[in-house]
Amino acid sequence: MKSKQGNYISIRSTVAISIISIVSTYFIAIQLTNKSTPESSSISENTANCKYDILRLSGYRYVMPVMVIEDECESQDLDPIKEKVNKVIEEFKASGELISASVYMKDFSKNEWFGINEGEKFNSGSLLKVPELFCFLKMNEEHPGLLSKKLTYSHPFNTDKKPIFLSKSIQLGHTYTIKELLTYMITYSDNNATMLLNANIDLMAFQKVFADLGLNAPDSKSVDYPISAKDCSIFMRVLINATYLTKEDSEFAAELLAQSDFKDGFFKNLPDNLRMVHKFGEAGNGIENELNETAVIYLTNRTYLLTVMTKGKDFKKLSQILSQISDIVYQCLQ
Repeated sequence: MKSKQGNYISIRSTVAISIISIVSTYFIAIQLTNKSTPESSSISENTANCKYDILRLSGYRYVMPVMVIEDECESQDLDPIKEKVNKVIEEFKASGELISASVYMKDFSKNEWFGINEGEKFNSGSLLKVPELFCFLKMNEEHPGLLSKKLTYSHPFNTDKKPIFLSKSIQLGHTYTIKELLTYMITYSDNNATMLLNANIDLMAFQKVFADLGLNAPDSKSVDYPISAKDCSIFMRVLINATYLTKEDSEFAAELLAQSDFKDGFFKNLPDNLRMVHKFGEAGNGIENELNETAVIYLTNRTYLLTVMTKGKDFKKLSQILSQISDIVYQCLQ
């Protein structure tokens, strides 16, 4: 498959008042510096004791498309929310029900964010299905009609994964289009659909998604992909900004994620009619488990992103932690 060379250049540029205005108008943000990319360069200037990072796509002759912009400093205006979330985390840790947690929250309406232990890496689990979705949509750009290709689920896949949060799955002996398999993979987090897609993915194209977004590419021999809450949030951010996929593909991907039937985390206590684009992931060995969720949540007058990664013994307790943190952020922002 032919694909454009697309490494990103992280440029910290002078931020004048006009740029700050643009940043607050457009809902784009993240601090990412791809040190492994030879083409990357960084120019920094301190403005009001804080810096901005601008992540640009290279590989073009003239244009330098902007992907995301991030204020390096956490917002003090979000400190009350951060303190409440941190209190919940510490209470669960004190009770022994939580080993570790990481939080990244972004208020798109004001381009403000806060993090709690946001750099610690957790196993991604099914969160990795989001960049896989991106990959197939990119492959379809290069080969129009790919999503209509039919694949048959002809034999069971050998796997040692035993998911706790089970939903619908494709049926043995049935044939599905790649578009239908993507729906099963995202909406129902179906591992059988995912493994059938894995057998037909362009590995180089998949790894390129991560390189494009300034992240280390997954090791094809590894069973998981450790990632931090802040880095994991980049997938949702470029999706909602429609800065990586086409606008049409971004809308399609967001629609699939909005239909996710996982309701034991962020969504548990929120209004049924609330719009949320989200994906969860579980990992662990039965003794030490991880449950993570990343979401963009749409309120009447503001939109925010929340990613929470947790590690503990009991999946049910971890889902309660996701729910409580989500409740706090929602109640403070609505």
